[in-house]
Amino acid sequence: MVVTEDLTSSPPPLQPSPFTITTPLYYVNALPHIGSAYTTMAVDAVGRFYRLQGYPVLMITGTDEHGQKIERTAQERNKNPQEHCDEIVQGFTDLWQKLNIRYDRFIRTTDDRHRAIVVEFFERVWAAGDIYSGKQQGWYCVSCEEFKEERELTEDHHCLVHPNKQAEWRDEENYFFRLSKYQTALQQFYGDHPEFIQPESRRNEVLAFVERGLQDFSISRVNIDWGFALPNDPKHTLYVWFDALLGYVTALLEPDEDPTLENALKHWWPISTHVIGKDILRFHAIYWPAMLMSAGLPIPQRLFGHGFLTKDGQKMGKTLGNTIDPVALIDRYGSDAVRYYFLKEIEFGRDGDFNETRFINIVNADLANDLGNLLNRTLKMAHKYCEGRVPSVTVAETDPLRQLGTTLGDRAGRAYRAMALHEACQSVLTLAQTGNKYLDEQAPWTKFKQGDRAAVEAILYAVLESVRLAAYWLSPIVPQLSSRIYGQLGFAVDFDRVNADPSLREQLGGHGHWGGLPAGQGLVEPQPVFQKLEMPQ
Repeated sequence: MVVTEDLTSSPPPLQPSPFTITTPLYYVNALPHIGSAYTTMAVDAVGRFYRLQGYPVLMITGTDEHGQKIERTAQERNKNPQEHCDEIVQGFTDLWQKLNIRYDRFIRTTDDRHRAIVVEFFERVWAAGDIYSGKQQGWYCVSCEEFKEERELTEDHHCLVHPNKQAEWRDEENYFFRLSKYQTALQQFYGDHPEFIQPESRRNEVLAFVERGLQDFSISRVNIDWGFALPNDPKHTLYVWFDALLGYVTALLEPDEDPTLENALKHWWPISTHVIGKDILRFHAIYWPAMLMSAGLPIPQRLFGHGFLTKDGQKMGKTLGNTIDPVALIDRYGSDAVRYYFLKEIEFGRDGDFNETRFINIVNADLANDLGNLLNRTLKMAHKYCEGRVPSVTVAETDPLRQLGTTLGDRAGRAYRAMALHEACQSVLTLAQTGNKYLDEQAPWTKFKQGDRAAVEAILYAVLESVRLAAYWLSPIVPQLSSRIYGQLGFAVDFDRVNADPSLREQLGGHGHWGGLPAGQGLVEPQPVFQKLEMPQ
């Protein structure tokens, strides 16, 4: 019997591959600051975008809780280290809730399951012959939890990252990881995977550092109680960074699984995207892939290092008294406003500035005026001219709003995938601004008086559909505002539930394209979807 292929049947649709994205595991020496919030907002927005596109997504965040700095900070506060960590961790989880962060896993490096992963990983690297005992002499920055080379210190041995902290001279026996062994392999990996370190400026920093030669680094400390003891020598405590980086692996475990590397790595590994501040670039771009090479494990696909934040053009710090309290900022203005400003106004990857007056002006202009007012006045006309329903009309393909709206998905999608969140916001804002200009130029109120009902309906549909598209593509940034816009357009959609509700994901399946607003759908009486912000007295 001859079997022929049925060319008329369609192949089953390809399932999107899992997408795993992480924040850093934040160090719990103090309550979260605006920089921690900035990173987490960006990771949340990208995770929401992938969920919206139907990908299985795992967003990981958490805390790094071991090391001498934590031990000393707890002593200064007259607390034991675990009490200190528990208190600070609560500050992180409370802030993430205020910021409307939809994380899937929150990993703490004090978790007993993490200890099991760290021990198994250590044993793999030990078996590879990449750990040895030796003497460590040098300047140590407790704030960085790192030995510093002379090029990383001032003349009087202050750390360049923490200039108000003088490094301490250390002379002790440690265990070392053979980082130097992996210099050629790392350079080969960077060459074969130019997309691994982003943006380009961060990649160039790493390439230049590695080119100057890599030195083995210490992975243990003595005379420190707060941390995991080395499996082969309990007098030593594992270096906090060796322990902390493995938190990304522990976070992959399902709650009911035994804590083994096999279980942790079977579904979500390798990580799709690590997002970090540029101050911890070297640990993630050099130490981490070398450790994984030693253990025989795949390396994450992308590492994105963003810039620092300033306030009113100045570096923030307690000594200057110009820090930004993220909790107070959200309580005053709301999570959507905070998320929008930081992700739209600052190019992710570069340094950025916060100025409260500019913050208020930008958010009001973009969200209250360009988007909110456009929806409000168009809905009023739809109630007046179209009996409060979506017009049943086909908008011409040559219509400028339709042309811009049709290409919005491609532009916004590319921007989100590249973590160019400011570009995603700007592409949506351009559509809203064009919609306002379009409405003024087309003047449907005049055409209604002239009896041209078809033209009125086409204009109003084009504007309403543009606002819907804007809300859809902006929902990873401002989910609550997008839900309110959708609600006024007659949809029962809560963008905060996209991950938890498969039926909602299915409902929104085609909404990224022009034409998602169904003809005849009832429209809600218009109300302002975004209240203008005001500077506090």
